[in-house]
Amino acid sequence: MSGKRPIIGVPTQNLQSIGGVSPDIPASWVMSHRYVHALTSVGGIPWLIPLLGDDVATLRGLYEELDGIFLPGGADIDPESYSATRHPSCDRSDPPRDRVELMLVRWAMQDRKPVLGVCRGLQIINLAAGGTLFQDLKDLLPRAIKHDYFPFREGYAREHLAHPVRVVEGTRLHRVTGLTELPVNSMHHQGIERLGIGLVASAFAPDGVIEGIESLNEHFLVGVQWHPEVLIDADPRMRRLFEEFLAAAREFRDARSALASLP
Repeated sequence: MSGKRPIIGVPTQNLQSIGGVSPDIPASWVMSHRYVHALTSVGGIPWLIPLLGDDVATLRGLYEELDGIFLPGGADIDPESYSATRHPSCDRSDPPRDRVELMLVRWAMQDRKPVLGVCRGLQIINLAAGGTLFQDLKDLLPRAIKHDYFPFREGYAREHLAHPVRVVEGTRLHRVTGLTELPVNSMHHQGIERLGIGLVASAFAPDGVIEGIESLNEHFLVGVQWHPEVLIDADPRMRRLFEEFLAAAREFRDARSALASLP
């Protein structure tokens, strides 16, 4: 079993949650190629997960086949997903995706199945643990620097290194990167307000916004607010983050297989 590649679940998004997509196009579930290529480049087998939140039995069946869960970036999380009133600056959302991702992360937290989340994925992990979000950093956090370096609005390259983050010593992120400061890209306008239960902040932007989170225990439950999948070819530290995630998924799979083989 140790030679087999781990299966990594990647939740999809509704096509119409992407700006500019006509509602006349048939409903479809989609996801960016970048995430798939990043996972395959370090030995994972990506498994795209349809948004079957109303069919919990089927979703659970899919979940049971996974060795790890990767949470991509994407649309704003619907404030109703964390019992908040929508702020005027909260953008287009995808409630079915919210429901599926929150369900998957909560199951993974119970089972200690490895999870890696990027950008929106960090926010989903925080919400699954009972945390909250700023719906717009510019409006709701006066000290905030610019975080919304969006390619589709302002023409920034996705690999544009927007600002540094301070990495907290002693955290998993620090062990993976070996650094206390990293330059990162930045394509978000929301961020963590209250940290979820059982999580620790592992990285901070210069304005104090939380840019990295992880589990307080040894469960590989890691989120970063930037997009390392864009940097994976140029920055070996970002590749190592994915490699460590895949190593944790292999370890989880092998431990599960060993347990299942016991008489």
